[in-house]
Amino acid sequence: MSALATLSFFEYKGIANKWWAFKQMGLVPPQLSAVEGLTFGKMLGTGAGNGFSIWPNLNTYAFLGSWEKEENAQAFMQKHPIFEAFRSRCANTWTFYLEAANSRGQWSGQEPFQVFEPLEANESVAVLTRATLHPRYIWHFWRHVPRVSQAVEDKPGRILSMGVGDWPLVQQVTFSIWESCQQMEAYAYKSAHREVIEKVRQMGWFKEELFVRFHVLKMEGNPPMNAQALMAKMAH
Repeated sequence: MSALATLSFFEYKGIANKWWAFKQMGLVPPQLSAVEGLTFGKMLGTGAGNGFSIWPNLNTYAFLGSWEKEENAQAFMQKHPIFEAFRSRCANTWTFYLEAANSRGQWSGQEPFQVFEPLEANESVAVLTRATLHPRYIWHFWRHVPRVSQAVEDKPGRILSMGVGDWPLVQQVTFSIWESCQQMEAYAYKSAHREVIEKVRQMGWFKEELFVRFHVLKMEGNPPMNAQALMAKMAH
C-alpha cells in the first residue's frame, strides 16, 4: 500500500496523437514496475458521452498511480520520460492528488491504497469504484448503465463524474467528485444507483470489486470547468 494516489487525465487531438495514445495502453504497463516509488499503476481508457458508455472515448486517457510519497509522484510527472511523452502529445492534462479515507475490496488482487483519516460529512470527497464483470453478466450490467448515468447528471453536489476502465466492457472504473459526503451518499443510496448495486449483490455480477473514498488534496493542470470551481474553493 502507499501514501498518496494521483489520477491524471490527458486529452488528445489529431488522428496521429490519438492513435499514439491508444497504443500506450499496451506499451506503458510493462514499464511501470521500474518507476521509482510507484507501488501500483494503471493505464485507463474513458467512456464516450458523459463517460458512462459502452463506447470508448478515443480522445481522453488516464493514468492512476499509488506512490510511496509525494516526492515520487512529483518526480514522475516533472521529468520521467513516460509522463513527458504524454504531456508533449496531449492538448490538455490535469491531475488530482488524493489520499484514501477508506477502502474496501481489491484491484488485480491487490489493496492499492493506504487508508488515512476518515472524511467529515460536509467535506468534499472523491470516489473511485472498480469492478471486473463475470462475462455471462456483461449484458445484464450494461443495460442498466444508461439509467444510472442519467440519474447522476443533475444530482446536487456533483462536481465531476467520469467512466474509465482497464478493459472495455469487462473491467470498469468510475471516478467522481462531490461537494460533500452527504450529497454523494444521497445519490449512492437514494437513487437508481442503489437499485443496480442491490442487483449486483444479489446476482453476483462482479468477480472482483473495489470501492474507495478519497480526500482531494489538490489539483494541477486544466481540469473541466466544474472541477476548476472546486480547485478555486480549495485554494482559499
